[in-house]
Amino acid sequence: MRTPQFLARGFLLAAFSLSGAAQPVLFEGARLIVGDGSAPVENSAFVVENNRIAQVGRKGQVTAPAGATRVDLTGKTVMPALVDTHTHVGWAVLRTGAIDKDTYTAENLIDHLRREAYYGIAAVQSMGIDRGDIAYDVRAHPVFDAALLHTAGRGMAMPNAGPGRSIWAPIAYGLQTEADARAAVRELAAKKVDLVKIWVDDRNGTVPKLTPALYRAVIDEAHKHNLRVAAHIFYLADAKELLRSGIDIFAHGIRDRDVDDEAIALFKQHPNVWVIPNLPDRETTDADIRLAAETLPPAEVQKMRSARAAVNPDDAKKARDFYNLQARNLAKLSAAGVHIAFGTDSSTAVGWNGHQELTDMVAAGLTPSQVIVDATKNAAELMKLDQLGAVAIGKSADFLVLDANPLDNINNTRRITRVYLRGRELDRAAMRAAWVKP
Repeated sequence: MRTPQFLARGFLLAAFSLSGAAQPVLFEGARLIVGDGSAPVENSAFVVENNRIAQVGRKGQVTAPAGATRVDLTGKTVMPALVDTHTHVGWAVLRTGAIDKDTYTAENLIDHLRREAYYGIAAVQSMGIDRGDIAYDVRAHPVFDAALLHTAGRGMAMPNAGPGRSIWAPIAYGLQTEADARAAVRELAAKKVDLVKIWVDDRNGTVPKLTPALYRAVIDEAHKHNLRVAAHIFYLADAKELLRSGIDIFAHGIRDRDVDDEAIALFKQHPNVWVIPNLPDRETTDADIRLAAETLPPAEVQKMRSARAAVNPDDAKKARDFYNLQARNLAKLSAAGVHIAFGTDSSTAVGWNGHQELTDMVAAGLTPSQVIVDATKNAAELMKLDQLGAVAIGKSADFLVLDANPLDNINNTRRITRVYLRGRELDRAAMRAAWVKP
């Protein structure tokens, strides 16, 4: 596959040692959240060597390799970097807020991936609106200080009935026959997509839903090519029929009514199915805006404040009710043992809203420990990224250093001191300074 000129220019500066040897580093003194739900390791020690975790234990019990640098993290908390399994990166120009048919570019996509990394997100899955070969090129040539990218390429729906924005409608495959469905899957398989995305939603009665006959053809053909299928859904009835049809991933939670016993029974009959809840925002708080302001120019931050001030009480109540329904469904599915993975469905809010999603998941009734597992171990497993999801021997050294313990308060994931990707620390101060310029 061709290497775009912009990538060739950037690699000498940004990605020269993704796999190269580096001096070993011993990190000592932090509370270590491994990422698997086990109790944290107090006063921990771990060694990073050749960009991977080489040793993990307690301070005084881990031997530093010859020539190792020591980093004192006493009083800090370390946790694995996050993994976002549902995004729509590359479209919004975040310095201006613009988003239109021409704003999806390689440079903008990489800008989004760098912002994800700034907020501690090591990898993202782009869900079905990637135009042309841009995402494939970026996936093949990761940049040091940016999140890794997985892509579903072009999603599938009925003609002009897929993505929510009109500028995205031409990107999706418009399926009319089972032959169309199978041909589209074969084309995506040839491009080595990471999964297949379908839309099964009537957009509040405004478009036709992908029919069972068509999505069954997609699922069947995808499985022949060892590809999983992720479905954008809204209705409980569609979730049930998709479960009966062999769906692998729900790219949203159920949003029209409370999950019933029949649905729970169907999930238990299909124990390998994943749900990415993508909870709707309850509200945008001052804390959210402060977090976003770390990577947005002042004019864009002011737009956020103005938009929040303009929300009327009726709309605010509708938003809370919509959140509460999905929160109840998330809690019920999680309690039933359904696989849950973290995702944001982000397109115009990039990076910072991952922490907002963590907050909302805990508000739904999950514990901070459960949510951290969903956002690290589980999310990495869904994306088949074996090197991510835990601070454990053999894993890639992708982790966050926090000023406070997120097991006490999930909002402490926002108190980031350092981010390490593939064993190297990001220069977050320089990244921030470049982004916040008026």
